[in-house]
Amino acid sequence: MRPGEDHGGLDPAVQAAAGRAGEAVLPLLPPERGTRPLLQGILDTVAQLAAQDPEPLDLKIASAALAEMTEAFRVFRPYRGVPKATFFGSARTRPDDPLYRQAKQLAGRLAEREWMVVTGAGPGIMAAAMEGAGRERSLGVNIRLPFEQGANPFIAQDPKLVEMRYFFTRKLMLIKESSAYVVLPGGFGTLDEAFELLTLLQTGKALPAPLVLLDVPGGTYWEGWRRFLDEQVARGGLIDPHDHQLYRITADVPTALDEILGFYRNYHSLRFVGDLLVVRVRHLPSRRELAELSRRFADILVEGPIRPTRPLPPERADQDHVELPRLCLRFDRFHYGRLRQLIDELNRLVPAEP
Repeated sequence: MRPGEDHGGLDPAVQAAAGRAGEAVLPLLPPERGTRPLLQGILDTVAQLAAQDPEPLDLKIASAALAEMTEAFRVFRPYRGVPKATFFGSARTRPDDPLYRQAKQLAGRLAEREWMVVTGAGPGIMAAAMEGAGRERSLGVNIRLPFEQGANPFIAQDPKLVEMRYFFTRKLMLIKESSAYVVLPGGFGTLDEAFELLTLLQTGKALPAPLVLLDVPGGTYWEGWRRFLDEQVARGGLIDPHDHQLYRITADVPTALDEILGFYRNYHSLRFVGDLLVVRVRHLPSRRELAELSRRFADILVEGPIRPTRPLPPERADQDHVELPRLCLRFDRFHYGRLRQLIDELNRLVPAEP
């Protein structure tokens, strides 16, 4: 720790302990990556935890969670540049169920497009997606439960499999690493995952991404779920009408595939730089198209229009996709359903590949 640095008002003895740990660990990190302050923050937190004379159970939870995330980061790291879709669904779905075949087919189509598939590595829909994608294009994040069998045969004993004790660390990795999500009918766990995904997308805690709720032709699971939202949630004003834009219900595999691939037809990624939202795209709209977008989406612009920009200084410092064209806008950070509509419009400006 450098003299004069403020690390959150920690006790001097705690600061000294964190500093000693930093002196041992921080020199191992390359300085140009800018990760040293972040690791120092972790060491400060550990020192602060130690200073509280924590209960053994608290330490066990914190230690296990950090260890699980560290192992998961190691497993996923070689595949960070590969687009991934996470599949959720019931572990009880049998191989002869039409839902199993739907998941298997969509995963196979994604693998053909050089995507990878991520699942909880268990049976049912998880096994279906991994069977469809194949072992080489599958990543698994398994949960250890006393009443469920271990990893399915399509990922068992594979180095791309992570075993976890806690649902919250498992869910973090299933969501954090993926560029798209597919949810098929399931029980409490599947519904929990679907609603958490929607919550993260609705609040901007997850980056915008396609969320497909996939059924079979003639299936009523997601349509019944949508009726519940309409009649019990939206009608009472508990969600914004545009929040329905955050997901797509379909029973058609080609439609699901187009929803996922089409989301990245022009849109690439985004980040906030101060109060500016920077949207990276592959092709910039024309001045006339930008003016029209600014008019149509004026309700989510705090001030000013949507305009093109060069990479901003923090982006250049991080080398954050500086080769891509980008737009900037002062987004209200509230209406993420409308932001999804804006991304869809940016994608429609680029013709679909034949």
